[in-house]
Amino acid sequence: MPGGRYMPLADAEVLRIHGLALRLLEDLGLSQLTPSLEARAVAAGCRLDGDGRLRFPRALVEDVIARARRKLVLHGIDPRHDIEIGGRRVHTGTGGAAPTIMDFASGRYRESTVADLYDIARLVDRLDNIHWYHRSIVARDATTILDLDMNTTYACLSGTTKSIAVSYTDGASVRAVQPMLDAVAGGEGKHRDRPFCTAVCCHVVPPMRFATESCDALEAAVLAGMPILLVSAGQAGATAPAALAGAVAQACAEVLAGLVLCHIVDPDCRGIFAAWPFVSDLRTGAMSGGSGEQALLSAACAQMANFYDLPNSVPAGMTDSKLPDAQSGGEKGYTISLAAQAGATMIHECAGMQGSLMGTSFESYVLDNDLLGAILRTVKGIEVNDETLSFDVIRDTVNGAGHYLGHPQTFARMKTDYVYPEIADRRSISEWEDAGGRDARAVARERVRKILAEHYPHHIGDATDASIRSGYNIILPRARMRAGNGVW
Repeated sequence: MPGGRYMPLADAEVLRIHGLALRLLEDLGLSQLTPSLEARAVAAGCRLDGDGRLRFPRALVEDVIARARRKLVLHGIDPRHDIEIGGRRVHTGTGGAAPTIMDFASGRYRESTVADLYDIARLVDRLDNIHWYHRSIVARDATTILDLDMNTTYACLSGTTKSIAVSYTDGASVRAVQPMLDAVAGGEGKHRDRPFCTAVCCHVVPPMRFATESCDALEAAVLAGMPILLVSAGQAGATAPAALAGAVAQACAEVLAGLVLCHIVDPDCRGIFAAWPFVSDLRTGAMSGGSGEQALLSAACAQMANFYDLPNSVPAGMTDSKLPDAQSGGEKGYTISLAAQAGATMIHECAGMQGSLMGTSFESYVLDNDLLGAILRTVKGIEVNDETLSFDVIRDTVNGAGHYLGHPQTFARMKTDYVYPEIADRRSISEWEDAGGRDARAVARERVRKILAEHYPHHIGDATDASIRSGYNIILPRARMRAGNGVW
């Protein structure tokens, strides 16, 4: 579904922001790059000055933008879930790194675990408007960095057949996970052929500094042939300018720096432009993901990415509410809608997140799936042609039955033009009351229980799973991955 009809920036403003991004890269540059990438960058024409900052010539940056992939396929573990990223086609999915989850039984927040990662993956696997599973929580029960990254990947792979994304700590983790990805893909080197795991690289520490370990992961992921989500996540008023135009320009510069590095390593890399400037509530300094300013920033970054004609991602749906309540629905509704109408090709963090990305809840994924379906329908727009203008249909109805309920067009269009929610209630008040008068959250909880009690994917065979477990310290017990485990 192509977006891009909403443009918060005028054409001249886009050019001014682009010009500043190039100036920041050429005149100010970024510091603290890894020695390996630094050597590659200097050999490609970047300039390392006495202040330790790597400066990117305008011509080099513009050349990389011109040569970059315009589209790429985000592969699912099952090819049925392959999606094409680019061309302003809007897709929606998860994201984040919440350290807590609302316990389904108690309703209180607790530390998130590997089992929670797996359960969310199973839930996402059954929600049609969530197109990928980018790990949304941190497995707090992993005791080492390597165990965290390996178990996160394993839980995501095991719970869904959709495309997955994981934030790897460093190059060692990226290299260590390749045998696991290959095993699921069907053999050595198979993941490179159709990579279904994206490496999420927050390669900068704003303002204008590289994140050393993440850049190490970036280089390793490019060499492994993985798609790379190039994330700059400054916070306006804290690590990015409080002036929104400056925040957009800084984010664009930082992401373009990452894209240049990817292309220096491999000109055929699968880079995704992810300018993610967040918002500070300037009264407290705290992040405000559900603000109107966040909606504007994400839409503007989508517009900039479409100006570059690059596969892209923006964040939206990061409500500040701690519960899936009215505040949550409102903040998610307008932030995701603006990002979608601006033509973001990937909208991350738009399902499940609560508390300004610090928490998640199972019910929210189900509720947000409904919301995403309605928003994607608005992106599709209204088809206007001789058939849909319906002169003959109107004439026949006026001269005949006097209503359209039984007309063949009504039945045909019912299946193509209209979206029907699973959770939102459209019954009359009396029908709703007679059925128990439950609110949307209660209905969503019932749906969560049903999915998680019944849906245990088995696309990874027993022999492959045993092989993975023999090579990695997998925390999630095999018995927890079967129905009747006593949890659900």
